[in-house]
Amino acid sequence: MDKFLDGKVAIVTGAGRGIGRAEAVALAEAGASVIVNDPGVDLEGLGGSHEPADEVVQEIVRQGGKAVANYESVADFDGAGRIVQQAIDTYGRIDILVNNAGIIGPDLLEEHGPEEYERVIGIHLTGTFNMCRHAVPHMKAQRYGRIINTVSNAWNLPTGLSAYAAAKGGTVSLTWALAIELQSFGITVNAIAPFGASRGHGPGMAREQKKAEAGLMSGDRLNKTAGRLVDPAYSTPTLLFLLTPEADEINGCILRNGAGKISRFSHPEETSVLWRDHEKDGPWTVDELRKLLPNTLFANSKKAPHL
Repeated sequence: MDKFLDGKVAIVTGAGRGIGRAEAVALAEAGASVIVNDPGVDLEGLGGSHEPADEVVQEIVRQGGKAVANYESVADFDGAGRIVQQAIDTYGRIDILVNNAGIIGPDLLEEHGPEEYERVIGIHLTGTFNMCRHAVPHMKAQRYGRIINTVSNAWNLPTGLSAYAAAKGGTVSLTWALAIELQSFGITVNAIAPFGASRGHGPGMAREQKKAEAGLMSGDRLNKTAGRLVDPAYSTPTLLFLLTPEADEINGCILRNGAGKISRFSHPEETSVLWRDHEKDGPWTVDELRKLLPNTLFANSKKAPHL
């Protein structure tokens, strides 16, 4: 691989396993010095181990790359600051931030308590904010930065996982907001919704199978989910592309990638509009809307799109 990231410094959160691990290895292969962050928690965000991050660092170093491990939780604001500071102390700068850390959490709403909900939001959405908040001042000072947030198609086609879907939807909105805010500083902010086999897919497929059997998910959607169990490294070329000179003007984009697929999500926009001159005719009445809306805005909305 061309060492086009030689001299760049990257942080990858949640880099001890699965897609994050593949991203950290790919960045190192492209020449970047990598902070491999992973506290080693389980799928519920509990426990902890240094082993996942250490193993990735050892793999990168064996291959001739540069990497150091970090075990902080991105959900802790001060901990996120220490991750960024380690990059500055070790390599002198921070050029690339890949916010990949995440957990799955409970499935259906009744399985969520406030602690579980806050844990999922804290690692995904708050963790992304925490990392950006600490990294951006350094990127602004050097007039360069590339931030890539990890989202999921759970934000637009969720099946359960309400906390996870809410966190990913929030991360999409945060990506768009920061892309606009930071573009004049030479910083781009994009997001990828990668797919590939990970430790969560075994329990995840069992959960999806149960929902299909209960009629809460179509067989077609279940088959598509099973088809995403591919090598997570297949998703890394898209991430690397966003770090090339050819992507310098790409900002605020949400991409879906994995296996042989790359797609781009559109920004939500109004697709149907019913309008009247409220100053002349007054606001709509509910009786008018009962007559008009079923055959206009809701004419094709009898069924949820993912079912």
